[in-house]
Amino acid sequence: MPQPHPKFERPSDPLVAQNPFRQQAYTVQPWPAFEAARAVLPQPILPEQPKWVALYWRAWELAWQNLCQPQAASGFVANYLGAATDDYLFMGDSAFMSQFGLYGRRAFNFMGNLDNLYAKQHDDGFICRQIGLATGEDFFYPFDPNGTGPNILAWVEWRHYRFTGDDGRLEKVFAPLVAYHRWCRANRTWPNGLYWATGHSSGLSNQPRVPNSSTHHRHWTWVDASMQAALNSLVLAQMAVLLNQEALADELEQEHSLLVERINKHLWNEAAQFYQDVDPDGRFSPVKSIAAYWGMLDSSLIPEKRLELFVQALRENWAFKLPHRVPSQSADSEGYNSDTGHYWRGAVWPSTNFVVLRGLRQMGQHGLAHEIGLNHLTNVVEVYDQTGAFWENYAPETAAPGSPAARDPIGMSGLSPVAILLEDVIGLSVDWPQRRVFWDRRLVSEQPYGVQNYPLGPDGTLSIVADAAKLVLTTDAPFTLTLRDAHQSMQTAVPGGTTEIDLE
Repeated sequence: MPQPHPKFERPSDPLVAQNPFRQQAYTVQPWPAFEAARAVLPQPILPEQPKWVALYWRAWELAWQNLCQPQAASGFVANYLGAATDDYLFMGDSAFMSQFGLYGRRAFNFMGNLDNLYAKQHDDGFICRQIGLATGEDFFYPFDPNGTGPNILAWVEWRHYRFTGDDGRLEKVFAPLVAYHRWCRANRTWPNGLYWATGHSSGLSNQPRVPNSSTHHRHWTWVDASMQAALNSLVLAQMAVLLNQEALADELEQEHSLLVERINKHLWNEAAQFYQDVDPDGRFSPVKSIAAYWGMLDSSLIPEKRLELFVQALRENWAFKLPHRVPSQSADSEGYNSDTGHYWRGAVWPSTNFVVLRGLRQMGQHGLAHEIGLNHLTNVVEVYDQTGAFWENYAPETAAPGSPAARDPIGMSGLSPVAILLEDVIGLSVDWPQRRVFWDRRLVSEQPYGVQNYPLGPDGTLSIVADAAKLVLTTDAPFTLTLRDAHQSMQTAVPGGTTEIDLE
């Protein structure tokens, strides 16, 4: 059990005073039963893949079984999705849960997990990465090396904004996000501005990339912590511009430029053609970790001359192209476990796959993203057929659960049958502030496929189904459609009502 934290004076960040969640009180907010919720959830249309569809609905059913109201003594301010594995609210789990929760927002506010984290922000900006569900108490002291992380909340909120167009939420979360970012900058960096983490705070607990680092930074510079900080400063700067916070936008843009320059100067291993952690003497880690692919989420971070070399490892069967893609560390790296993946020593995780896929699409690698997403979903379905369950992680070279791996931890495991299915296998995504919908159609199917009841913005819906000859769309919210496949791309304005487009 966590012990009461000693009280000592720490510098406060004035932005924390603007955090509205710290003054918020919980009000009871009921949610619909699952059968009623199904009517407002997106409906994948995949007549040739009934197992994928069944798995999609099973994921939502499990999620509904783990929806929670805050306990009276917790001080939490919102309903939340429990991870079904522990009696704590975890920062990393909450961040990734919200990414498939985007698609269920008409029935339940899956951003409540993050609201509860913001409600527990300290005066100096610190947010603990693990908070008790019953008491609302931090599990870690603020300056414990494992006490917070990963610093990805701003990226999560930015994705929520781009999907929903909800700028009102941006106004609420901006101050706590910047205060937290400043705390990390002040307490998680080396003199050159690059960042450190630990196995636990990064989320990749037992990976041997940094020796004996499960609970200590070992004075190394960590590639994922530095790249996440660069991404964080980039999206916070974009938020600042939208909210007319010019001084903060300048501060964050300067930090982003500094981090991009120094990541490329210090963390690119020319011999390995990969971004890697660096020890105090400037030597590179022997491990190629999936953590490095956080860099693809920032389109300005990786120079064009390095991008193809960096992505190539995802196409090599001696590195990351294994029977189940993508292992958490490359097969040619020290400590790789080919049997079960041994947690983060090669196991396939839905969360890190989701990051890789989002990064590939950010970099325009749509074909590779579809290929990897399809491989991952196919393996998840096969393991479900064998075991009747989702798993926290999966073996990299056989269709089997990883070990150790929690059974049915619907938090992050919901990414595979919901978000990866919709975004990477079917290929549908949206940028609602720009009123744009993108469909990357690469799935081979003799029959029409697509999605019905897809949410657009605050209250719009879309039905989009096509075969090789014809695309049929029905919507009550006009937008611009970009349609891509392996051979061509087209763009067209879509009005309200039903539209048919000849694809031949």
